[in-house]
Amino acid sequence: MITSIHHIALATGDLDAASRDYALLFGRAPDGVIAAQGTRQAWFSTANIRFALIAPDGAGAPGDAVRARLAAAGEGLWAIGYCVDDLDKTANLFERRGLAPGAEYARAVEANGAANGVRARNLPVAATHGIESILLAAPRPAPIHGAVDAASGLDHVVIRTADPERAVALYGARLGFDMRLDRSNPAWGARLLFFRCGDLVVEIAHELKGGVSQKPDWFGGLSWRVPDIAATRDRLLSAGRNLSETRKGRRPGSHVCTLRDGTANVPTILLGLDG
Repeated sequence: MITSIHHIALATGDLDAASRDYALLFGRAPDGVIAAQGTRQAWFSTANIRFALIAPDGAGAPGDAVRARLAAAGEGLWAIGYCVDDLDKTANLFERRGLAPGAEYARAVEANGAANGVRARNLPVAATHGIESILLAAPRPAPIHGAVDAASGLDHVVIRTADPERAVALYGARLGFDMRLDRSNPAWGARLLFFRCGDLVVEIAHELKGGVSQKPDWFGGLSWRVPDIAATRDRLLSAGRNLSETRKGRRPGSHVCTLRDGTANVPTILLGLDG
């Protein structure tokens, strides 16, 4: 079964620029930059996931896939990789649940500055309603704890859907995530579904006025935990980044601000908890 999120991948046409921007957010350089299968990749570790920036670079099926993603939708969040406790058993179970994982292959991830092939199987995007999803025979990444004035780990990833009941069936019944909350709020104009995966949340958001359709799902953004939101905001402002004012978050005892640039087209929230 899926035990946690291993990494989230971002497609970019300019790896160097995206790496500089995210190095500023994380307060440190990438763990390593690798070349693999027609791509260049920069990997960052956090307290609970890894974050991969991937650009096309030469011949190879993964490079072609990034090119297709950039041509179709531009720069932005591209794929989510899940840790599984047993790849073969998980694939068999998901096959019975109608997800039909693809053939096994070696997924390139960064390890000690080099490309390391990890056993992987992709879920078909038709079954995941447009979200590129990968099963990885990999343990949860070792936590890296950064500076107090930088993003330390992922709090939640937002996926937007045109059909919330379809999302419940996928993330709750088929993928087996722990559904924690289902709330509609006219003041927000949205129905929000919260699923726990490891120590973070997959938030499914549905715009109420949009109605229900079979439109594919799409990534809605990331919320990064920061130990000291005021210090983080001050440092990023001093570096020339554009941020909103800090405001109270929906979660009791939380404060948030929006990072408006330097994210490679990813809607980004910084979240700090009081105390």
